Amino acid sequence: MKFSTREDIEASIDRVWAAVSDFDSFERQALRRGAEVTRTDGQGAPGIGSEWEVTFTFRGRPREIEAKIAEFDRPNTLSIDSHSGGLDGQLRAELLALSPRRTRLMVSLDLRPRNLAARLMIQSMKLAKSKISKRFANRIYDFAKHIEDKHGSGRKAQHIG
Repeated sequence: MKFSTREDIEASIDRVWAAVSDFDSFERQALRRGAEVTRTDGQGAPGIGSEWEVTFTFRGRPREIEAKIAEFDRPNTLSIDSHSGGLDGQLRAELLALSPRRTRLMVSLDLRPRNLAARLMIQSMKLAKSKISKRFANRIYDFAKHIEDKHGSGRKAQHIG
């Protein structure tokens, strides 16, 4: 199952890349929401091969995700592969400079089941795909707005996906 969206952001590609690859910020957000985040590959600047384990509670059950950076092509592409139970995922962010101060951010999430329980979960998600897609697009839009508020020219992100 795949979700994708794109946003045009009033900020340079370098500023958008800085936000997209700010893993410390994402770790802090997860911690604030009650997750436990552990970097398992050691410390240092994130790049290909950097890994995290994230443990959290979802719908009353403990969940664990292992995530690893699979592609890190500054400032164009970031891809993170994840595994959780019987579900594999790939989160991919691609950036395209439209002008010196405008960047297109394209984000996709591809989920693939590896066992029966995960297949059943994906089937139930397909029933609510439009609602989930809208929530995904809104999260990316909020992220784009945050980048503009912090680094942009004061204009607002334009939702195009």
